[in-house]
Amino acid sequence: MLWPLLKIVLFVAAIAAVTLGIVFVTESDLHMRMALAGYEFTLTPLAAAIALVLLLVGLWLLLMVLGFLWAFLRFLRGDDTALTRYFDRSRERKGLAALEDGLLALAAGEGQLARDKAARAQRYLGRADLTLLLSAQGAEMAGDTEGAIEAYKELVATDRTRFVGVKGLMQLKLAQGDTERALALAEKAFALKPRHVAVQDTLFRLQSRKEDWAGARRTLEAKFKARGLPRDVHSRRDAVLALAEAREAIAAGGLEAGRKAALEASRLSPQLVPAAVLAAEMHVAAGSPRKAAKVIKAAWEAAPHPDLAAAFAAIAPGETPSERRKRFAPLLKLLPNDPETRMLEAELALADEDFPGARRALGDVAAGAAGARALTIMAAVARGEGAPDRVVRGWLARALSAPRGPQWTCEACNHIHSRWVAICENCEAFDSLTWRAPPADERPAMSATDMLPLIVGAPDPVPAPPEEDDYLDGDSEPAGPDAAAEAAAPDTPIADGATGEPDEGHPRPEAPRP
Repeated sequence: MLWPLLKIVLFVAAIAAVTLGIVFVTESDLHMRMALAGYEFTLTPLAAAIALVLLLVGLWLLLMVLGFLWAFLRFLRGDDTALTRYFDRSRERKGLAALEDGLLALAAGEGQLARDKAARAQRYLGRADLTLLLSAQGAEMAGDTEGAIEAYKELVATDRTRFVGVKGLMQLKLAQGDTERALALAEKAFALKPRHVAVQDTLFRLQSRKEDWAGARRTLEAKFKARGLPRDVHSRRDAVLALAEAREAIAAGGLEAGRKAALEASRLSPQLVPAAVLAAEMHVAAGSPRKAAKVIKAAWEAAPHPDLAAAFAAIAPGETPSERRKRFAPLLKLLPNDPETRMLEAELALADEDFPGARRALGDVAAGAAGARALTIMAAVARGEGAPDRVVRGWLARALSAPRGPQWTCEACNHIHSRWVAICENCEAFDSLTWRAPPADERPAMSATDMLPLIVGAPDPVPAPPEEDDYLDGDSEPAGPDAAAEAAAPDTPIADGATGEPDEGHPRPEAPRP
């Protein structure tokens, strides 16, 4: 508040002083006498003041003219002047406007227009780092691959834009399907910017598809250190890579390297079933069955799996069925109500010829929408208990159309694999296989040709054709295959498994309730 008031006071005081000075000069009798070139001038105070003002204005105009002439001379020499700055600002405005139009055209999908605007912007701005990128992307959008490659190569030549050029070339090579060149460019881009997420993902995908497991592990480690992955996801993917590396080393004869990689994979992800199986095999080969059993139990407690049961059985291959049931008991107690546990216990009881025990172990797993494995176990139980053939056939008939159950299925494309692999054979997705039931339209576990002998029994042997002398009288003809089949066919259709009465139309046995 004080400063505005002080400014008002000073302004009023200045006006008062000027007014007093003017009054003093006009009322005084002072005169100014000047002699110039033989002439004498006498000026009143007011005239002298006006002459002084005119003199100062003339001097100012003279200095302005001289300054303009000097600036014009500098402009002609090419120096930086106000005139050059004016023209520079004009070109900059036009170049930025063209660059803006090019970006809008690129966003609208007009590649050729974007290239034209980029060329105009380059003409006004002279900024290759801005216009070359726009030109390259416009050429790529317009389908001019060669033009895009040339533009990206020009970007590679400059330190500031080298990464952008390498990344653009990498994407072009990926689009062309040249994975070898794309991998080399991805490695170069990763060396320029190790923390770039898109480059990390591209390099990891290319390395894993090429089965460069060691390189993929290094890339994964860099991504984890850059905080691009949670710790649990990193451990899981690193375990998958270590497992693939172990399999490759073992296949190449490097047993020691394969053993170390397999044990590391099991340590990183104890619930990874293939890693646990391979680690158990390595422990057994090294003479450490207890360590093998410990690894399998840890994986079984996370998710029971038939491969784990097979690996656990391989620890002591020469044991009797009774000894095996006793050794499997601690494993079965980990998750006693899991269907896989109950089916495994039933299979162990079948091998020991304890058919009532197998039925008790299986429980209600074979009821409802059961899989082919459970239904086949029930058929074996029924056969072992001496049930009629129609009961056994009923269970096998249900198994014929039942789903196979959990399999290694890709989460990305639902492709079914016979064994676990790190890369999906169909869509090349990494670590996408899970042990689950495939979609409902999967094929049955066994084809009708495979199951028919189990349902109806082995066919009767076809009788040998009689000698030609038997038909000399012409009253009969030799029996062909159709006649033999009719003779071997039963007089009545296959009876229904539940009621014992034949179906009409197309008879199909149904399983009785256990």
